[in-house]
Amino acid sequence: MKYNHLKIEPKWQKIWAKNKYKNWQSQDFSKKPKKYILDMFPYPSGDGLHVGHLEGYVATDIYSRYLRMTNHNVIHPMGWDAFGLPAENYAIKTNTHPEQVVEKNVKNFKRQIQSFGLSYDWTREINTTDPEYYKWTQWIFLQLFKAGLAYEDYKPINFCPSCKTGLANEEVIDNKCARCNSIVEKRKLRQWMLKITDYADKLLDGLDKLDWPQSVKELQRNWIGKSEGAHVKFKVQSNTGRIGELEVFTTRPDTLFGATYLVMSPEHPLISQWKVHITNHSEVERYADTAFQKTEEERTDPQKSKTGVELHGIEAINPANNRPIPIWISDYVLMGYGTGAIMAVPAHDTRDFEFAKKFNLDIIQVIKPEKEVVGIDEVYTGNGTLINSGNFSGLNNETAKEKICLYTSSKKTVAYHLRDWVFSRQRYWGEPIPIIKCEKCGNVPLKEKDLPLKLPKVKSYQPSGTGESPLANIEKWVNTKCPKCGGPAKRETNTMPQWAGSCWYYLRYIDPKNKKAFIDAKKEKYWMPVDLYVGGAEHAVLHLLYARFWHKFLYDQKILTSNEPFKKLINQGIILGDDREKMSKSKGNVISPDGIVKEYGADTLRMYEMFMGPLEAMKPWDTSGISGVNRFLNRIWNLISEQTKAGNWKKIKDNAKQKKSLHQAIKRATKDIENLSFNTAISGMMECLNAFTEKDESNLSVVPQVKKEYLEDFLKILAPFAPHITEELWQMLGHKKSIHLEKWPKYNEKFLVEKDFELIVQINGKVRDRIKAPMDISQDNAEKLVTKQEKIKQLLNGQTPKKIIFVKNRLINIVI
Repeated sequence: MKYNHLKIEPKWQKIWAKNKYKNWQSQDFSKKPKKYILDMFPYPSGDGLHVGHLEGYVATDIYSRYLRMTNHNVIHPMGWDAFGLPAENYAIKTNTHPEQVVEKNVKNFKRQIQSFGLSYDWTREINTTDPEYYKWTQWIFLQLFKAGLAYEDYKPINFCPSCKTGLANEEVIDNKCARCNSIVEKRKLRQWMLKITDYADKLLDGLDKLDWPQSVKELQRNWIGKSEGAHVKFKVQSNTGRIGELEVFTTRPDTLFGATYLVMSPEHPLISQWKVHITNHSEVERYADTAFQKTEEERTDPQKSKTGVELHGIEAINPANNRPIPIWISDYVLMGYGTGAIMAVPAHDTRDFEFAKKFNLDIIQVIKPEKEVVGIDEVYTGNGTLINSGNFSGLNNETAKEKICLYTSSKKTVAYHLRDWVFSRQRYWGEPIPIIKCEKCGNVPLKEKDLPLKLPKVKSYQPSGTGESPLANIEKWVNTKCPKCGGPAKRETNTMPQWAGSCWYYLRYIDPKNKKAFIDAKKEKYWMPVDLYVGGAEHAVLHLLYARFWHKFLYDQKILTSNEPFKKLINQGIILGDDREKMSKSKGNVISPDGIVKEYGADTLRMYEMFMGPLEAMKPWDTSGISGVNRFLNRIWNLISEQTKAGNWKKIKDNAKQKKSLHQAIKRATKDIENLSFNTAISGMMECLNAFTEKDESNLSVVPQVKKEYLEDFLKILAPFAPHITEELWQMLGHKKSIHLEKWPKYNEKFLVEKDFELIVQINGKVRDRIKAPMDISQDNAEKLVTKQEKIKQLLNGQTPKKIIFVKNRLINIVI
């Protein structure tokens, strides 16, 4: 009798729903050890979930179910990251309010998730577009504003002409918008910024303590980009005398005597201050305008040809040797890194060398390697002994660093690649920023009692593309009174980026209904940090860096007790299409799980996704592989349903081989689930089922029977993987309580001790036989056992072995 998934799976889903999913609900302050298991919550797009999304969800579901059965208090929630561009763009296209779009998509996502039998605690469900949720997103922004970490600036930013909004640096990949792949432009717009740079060191230091993939930690380290060096001040003079000084950042103060020119960023503010002294200022301005339109990736590409303009009429004085050196501007120097100016040492820096060779600038070697010989057209970037460095010549360059800093009154410092976070978007569908703009008082925070500042409903969501949000056109909403002086004022019309709501959502799950406080302190202390976080590697910098920043800020404000949000992180691997390409609508290789569930059932889909390979590995979808998993579940169904129908449980005798195989499967499943090695846990269950159904070689007509308690324990270890079929079979075995409320079975080591093994018999290195032998058999006894075998006797044909090679508990090789 075949397992009817179309009947049985909906049956149990209705029972779980009728019970309001109480089996999965966590209890605050339980005496059981807590475990917080979290998925990266989805953006509810109109396309619904595909099989790639499901992989991580099934993995955390199996782990959560296992933890509940091992007496843990598990919080395993789900919600919706629903602000942002996809819903808004769809709303513009269909003339439907984004709120309605999100409501429809959330309903479909939730239907899919529940059809997969995922055990989420739905009492904790959240939605980032719910005013009761984003009230607290706005509240966090106000805390950042009051702490001086949220500020307004008018500066060049990345602008996507297709999305018609500003982008954070982290949202630009290879000069393209990470969402729509359009080429990004540079525009000067009024923006809200978050001073994430103030947390650069804390974000770096915290990485060492996290159980995260090394690749993710390295990406964050590189993005933060900490460089230790010094600020060196160069006097700047014109024909009429000193006009000021230019401070540069360098990681190599030991090479200061070899600095033969300075390079400024084209955006450097001192250029306009020195305008009257720069005789070719119009040429400099033209170059700066061209550089402004380039992206950071274009400007810093090491392969590109070096360009620049010398600032005629002014020069700098090298503080190490008082030598006059020229000043240039070049687009490879960025205003956001260091001081926006560098000293160039072409003999010891590849980029500076290329620039100097192109523009015929001086090259002075100041470090001599200990053993290598450096040619005139070579750059040496290593350590060595100083030369051409005045009184410092002869010193090791590392030793000289601090001495040269003292000699030139240079200050040791640190620079970062990390930039402050561009936090505002010129779009409609996002959290309103709770700031009132008053001509008299400036930027005034909204009073906390007036939160949430709700997003108004509007007829048109079309962005202007000019740098103004559609909210700017809603005069009734924009015009208000200043909370400070009571005078006429206007609301901020930019909205927050989509990342705002996802920065702290894991905290709202802990206390989702709290209207009076951001979070209950006792609940936060009990549940945090998240024990396991599973999601895609594409969030390695964007979401994870932002969430850590907000979390550390809230920790510093004494609102949280943990200084890191996610203790352990796992990135599930990408599931490729059956064409071995990444799934995408344009390629037509996206596989919807709905069709798989209809044809094979949710339990088969769940188990197949876990059986495909290691959780973190990239793997191609193979529909033919589903059939094998489906047959496995049907074999279990047939075995238990037939034995239940026979009803002769008391007559079934103990079977040592079945018992051993069961305990092996329990041990393996326990270990593998704890290590998130779900594919090998399934392999162990398949081997156990084979042992259960293996026929007696002495009487092949006898149908194998399995003791009821063996089958019960087997169902318990299968339950986290296949929750529907195990509920049905558990009930079939006479139980009324859900199998998911049962205790995890324990294995007994005494049943796992191997008494016999298969001894491989070779003659001249070729396998000729396999013989059952007792464990730890001696070589003498193994030789006697093998030579008694009729098959081996015939093959030896009376010949005396020249040599016998014996590998204990494995093989014997007879050389003749």
